[in-house]
Amino acid sequence: MSKALRICPLCEATCGLTLTIEAGRVTGARGDRDDVFSRGFICPKGAAFPEVDNDPDRLAGPLVREEGVLREATWDEAFDTIAARVRPLIEDHGKNAVALILGNPNVHTVAGALYPPLLLRALGTRNFYTASTVDQMPKHVSSGLLFGDPFAIPVPDLDRTDHLLMIGANPLDSNGSLCTAPDFPGRLKALRARGGTFTVVDPRRTRTARLADRHLAIRPGADALFLAALAHTLFAEDLVRFGDLAGQVEGVDELREALKEFSPEAVAAACDLDAEAIRETARQLAAAPTAAVYGRVGASTVEYGTLGNWLVDVLNVLTGNLDRPGGALFPHGPTAPAPRKPGPGKGFALGRWASRVSGHPEVKGEMPLTALAEEIETPGEGRVRVVVAIAANPVLSAPDGQRLDAALESLDFMVAVDPYLNETTRHADVVLPPPPPSQSPHFDYAFNQFAVRAQARYTPPALPLGPGRMDECEIHARLILAVSGMHGAPPSAVDDLAIDTTLAKAVADERSPVHGQDPKAVAAELTGDNGPERRLDMMLRLGSYGLTLDALRAAPHGVDLGPLEPRLPGVLKTRSGRVELFPAPIEADLPRLRASLDVVLAADTLRLVGRRHLRSNNSWMHNIPALTGGSNRCTLQVHPDDAARLGLVGGAPARIKGEGGELEAEVEITDGMRPGVVSLPHGWGHDRPGTRLAVAAEHPGVNVNQLLDGSRIDPLSGTAVLNGFPVHVSPVPVSPPQAPSIG
Repeated sequence: MSKALRICPLCEATCGLTLTIEAGRVTGARGDRDDVFSRGFICPKGAAFPEVDNDPDRLAGPLVREEGVLREATWDEAFDTIAARVRPLIEDHGKNAVALILGNPNVHTVAGALYPPLLLRALGTRNFYTASTVDQMPKHVSSGLLFGDPFAIPVPDLDRTDHLLMIGANPLDSNGSLCTAPDFPGRLKALRARGGTFTVVDPRRTRTARLADRHLAIRPGADALFLAALAHTLFAEDLVRFGDLAGQVEGVDELREALKEFSPEAVAAACDLDAEAIRETARQLAAAPTAAVYGRVGASTVEYGTLGNWLVDVLNVLTGNLDRPGGALFPHGPTAPAPRKPGPGKGFALGRWASRVSGHPEVKGEMPLTALAEEIETPGEGRVRVVVAIAANPVLSAPDGQRLDAALESLDFMVAVDPYLNETTRHADVVLPPPPPSQSPHFDYAFNQFAVRAQARYTPPALPLGPGRMDECEIHARLILAVSGMHGAPPSAVDDLAIDTTLAKAVADERSPVHGQDPKAVAAELTGDNGPERRLDMMLRLGSYGLTLDALRAAPHGVDLGPLEPRLPGVLKTRSGRVELFPAPIEADLPRLRASLDVVLAADTLRLVGRRHLRSNNSWMHNIPALTGGSNRCTLQVHPDDAARLGLVGGAPARIKGEGGELEAEVEITDGMRPGVVSLPHGWGHDRPGTRLAVAAEHPGVNVNQLLDGSRIDPLSGTAVLNGFPVHVSPVPVSPPQAPSIG
């Protein structure tokens, strides 16, 4: 028996694990007490790492479709097939005939961070889709408009704030999102223990809401109205204080004028909150010594997601808490480039091109995931004929999965990089399965950019590659070569090219620590046993902390780099060089929010919201026995008053009808729901033939997104509306028992 360290790749908390290894298998996992960031914290997902790693349904090698049937193949066969099929289709139909889809698990791996940008560049397509447009794109858009950089996302300074206002987030179940913080529950308890205040705004009394000092059970989808009323109150009662932000903000007068119609009294009915409660929330926010406003999925996947996310940071600005210790700060990860000099930048543009069929505007280089099916179905020049899906399951994560399911079946060719044959990858012509996580290295390129404390941690593979396995980075590199016309070149060529290109730019950049040096000499100094490690070493050296791969190897529990620090104005890339508080796209969309004040739902209409569970992560952990059952079930949660009014019975099925279809789900009656709202969890629906998910298939649940037809999106971000949409619920009639026949 031996021990090995591993950073957990199963959610955004990035906790350190200590694995137990026996006979070449992971048999146990506990929290690494010496980890500089997580300090021994572990959740049920981390504890289940051995089952995740050893899941017998994980594919052991590539699959290639032959005469309509997927068969086991060699790696060479798989990449030969890709090279033989994809390049001719691109040459015949153009680059945009290929769509690239990146799913959520992609950002939890080293390979997923390093190679997809190179793959997208090699394909040259504008048909690029990610999980962001069913999750977090509103935050990227609002940050791009406010700060000029869609990745300049402030996070709450959890460990130092005096007042936290959280809207549409449930980190006790999600472990946090766009706010990387191991032991989020412990940090919230510490906030209260030091005398701070914690307020949750959520239509459900979640585990997080039960921990709060105050819970405001808002009507789903009204988040932007509520936040606008808070900002209105700050202006109306002369509570705006910019502090150190004075002189770095523009558009204040225009914003004040635009928010005059959003008084607490004006929005109270739409929010179903007392006007005085809204006003008091604004006063408490303004009076706190330090404060931070934080919103997540519940406030993003709604009709006014970008406006809501914009207002989150407007409030941080108006209270002087943006870029302030104890407020909301901009993290700077260990592999992020050195900060630029303050001054005007290029700004952030929306809609540089549009989707072919419905004309959806491009956002951050991406198309809305809701548009993928029509881009495959609709004939004509530029029709998507090839899909490359990396760790993506849009049949369950996008609206109207049945339509997308059928569209994927009509493709000329599909490649999937995924460990499972799931609801989406079952359509692939080639499936390339990465090895279990214990056989891969780990460094959090993405989540370090959202971490509440600066740190750097690297863990090499805990186990060697198993027989027939291929390193995930090599899979990605060979895929890039296969689709780019360089099939047969060594995979190291991809990493070498990335290093050469990056260093050529770095030595010409006056802010870079290698400015003016010989790029070949810099490359010769890089350490690492392979291309991905050399690239990590390069990025660490080009960062702001003077780190190297050797330094991380010498500190297996990580290197603590200290609390977050103010970064303005250097982080700003707006054309003005200041925080642009009231950008034109926001101004143009605000009348839509005003109009929502007059919307009245029919008396028999409910609003549906999703929910998360601590033991799952979207659709990709329902096949792990240790993480199934208990409260992690696909039930329709209903308030007792609504159940009585509608004739619903706990444990019995109910029929839910939406704009895109209808479903049946078991009723769970709970006073954790507010009246008028029902909840179904996201990521279920494991009932399609041709998958290999034995555990998930035993309790498949239903796909909540099938209630949607994809027409509801936030126009600024292209994000699907997955929360707060109207549904009708009724009991499923029970057939009377048949009388026994006589004869």
